[in-house]
Amino acid sequence: MLVLGLVFYAMLPRHLAHVILIGGLLVASAGLSVARWLWRQPTRTRFNVATMGAGVVMLLVTLVMVKLGYRDEARDLLPFGAGGMTLTVSSWWFLTLYRTQQLGARLAELDAQEERIALAQRLATAQIQPHFLFNTLASLQHWVDTRDDRAGPMLRSLTRYLRATLPMFEQDRLPLEQELQIVRSYLDIMQARLGQRLTWSLDLDESAAAAMAHASLPPGTLLTLAENAITHGIEPSLRGGHIAVRAKALEGRLRLEVQDGGQGLAPGACDGLGLANTRERLQAQFGARAALGLEPAPADAPGCLAWVEVPAA
Repeated sequence: MLVLGLVFYAMLPRHLAHVILIGGLLVASAGLSVARWLWRQPTRTRFNVATMGAGVVMLLVTLVMVKLGYRDEARDLLPFGAGGMTLTVSSWWFLTLYRTQQLGARLAELDAQEERIALAQRLATAQIQPHFLFNTLASLQHWVDTRDDRAGPMLRSLTRYLRATLPMFEQDRLPLEQELQIVRSYLDIMQARLGQRLTWSLDLDESAAAAMAHASLPPGTLLTLAENAITHGIEPSLRGGHIAVRAKALEGRLRLEVQDGGQGLAPGACDGLGLANTRERLQAQFGARAALGLEPAPADAPGCLAWVEVPAA
């Protein structure tokens, strides 16, 4: 508008040149403000309101000029006003259309991301349930048939485990206290199955216990680490081992560890399906604020250490 005003300045009426120039800049500023308004919420209603508003303003300006005795000037400026209004309304239209397509693409991207997370949760469910349940039920059936005293505690632990795990993958996040309860039930079951080959402990420092009430995890995060410790650490080892589950508070973050005393990491070990899904769900929910690691246990202990860090609140 400034360039056009300077180019056609000589053609403007001398006594109205400055008024027209300043008025054109004000109109341009108003047009940009309306464009920003449309950008924030590009709806058909807003575009129609903006278009009708521009027409009303142009009509009022023309009537005011005629009323003040500038009929000829109003007639001379009418083509320029009509052209400017057409250009402005066209710009608003294309901006609204572009912004609508942009928002639609972003929403489609978010939907696809949610579908990937939901698929990861279903894969985690499918991975956790079958082999563990079948083996546990087989052991339970054998103990019932032989009237083994371990059948009762095993059945109670399995009932607690199923009551907690079956609905948990329908949620985006699970309170840390509930996740720990699931891990307790799982380790109770595995201890009953493996007997003296497995011992386990749970250690929560005072600051972690206080922060647990406000912390949450993607469902099955800690359970996946415990399952990996059993499957890849304790069960392949003839002597078995000990699993230590620990929680620590570190400057606004919670560090959860699962350390097993099994055979340790194999050379060149990499993430399996369970850990890969867990990493993706942590990244989707917490971004760079969460991390998951797998490393050899400290030098004075055998086995493997898996850990995850998440925001404390």
